[in-house]
Amino acid sequence: MIKKILISQPEPASASSPYYEIAKRYGVEIVFRPFIKVETLTPKEFRAQKISILDHTAIVFTSRHSIDNFFQLAKEMRIPIPEDMKYFCITETVAQYIQKYVQYRKRKVFFGTTGKIDDLLPTILKHKNERYFLPLSDVHSNDFSNLLDSKNIMHSDAIMYRTVSNDFSKDEPFDYDMLIFFSPSGVKALMKNFPDFRQGDIVIGTLGPATAKAVRDAGLRLDIEAPSPQYPSISAAIDDHLRKANG
Repeated sequence: MIKKILISQPEPASASSPYYEIAKRYGVEIVFRPFIKVETLTPKEFRAQKISILDHTAIVFTSRHSIDNFFQLAKEMRIPIPEDMKYFCITETVAQYIQKYVQYRKRKVFFGTTGKIDDLLPTILKHKNERYFLPLSDVHSNDFSNLLDSKNIMHSDAIMYRTVSNDFSKDEPFDYDMLIFFSPSGVKALMKNFPDFRQGDIVIGTLGPATAKAVRDAGLRLDIEAPSPQYPSISAAIDDHLRKANG
């Protein structure tokens, strides 16, 4: 019987999230508690990379995290971002998020439509004379950088933020019947917080193949996996598991 579920992500902003419907349908308690958090590098750490933001004429943003940490670090270092700076974003949603920091209508903002790096490349090639700056996490793929290299696009990559464990306090209860993970970092954080963790009857679910692999590599039992032909989303997989387990 599942009574309490930990979703290792921030609480959804939308009241229409399927998690709320699941909680109501099966009478379970769902707690949103990330196992990981993102923190900005210090100015000293950034400067050690010996890269100047102002040597560039365009910024590539692949996520809202990259936007937040870019502008946070630029502010801390008192770097004035030029009015004519161009922004190339992986999706329109990411592009719209820039409005949190700059006046969108006064900037030159470009974005892809599919969320894949290949989709943004044709737009970048139309502006191939720009000097691109890529703010990255400490854990990242080099696919985009390699793609730009293959097209002889001038660019610099710099680490601006990192993913760290969002540690549990000693008095924070850990009495969950189900744990849902969305990244390998979350699984790593579980083992860091609870080095003597014993799964027992606790149900573990994951979204994405890399996260599923991290669970298995940690010697844990994977009970729910999405996406799959049967479960296109993790919420659908959770719903089906609860239907079978709780009735």
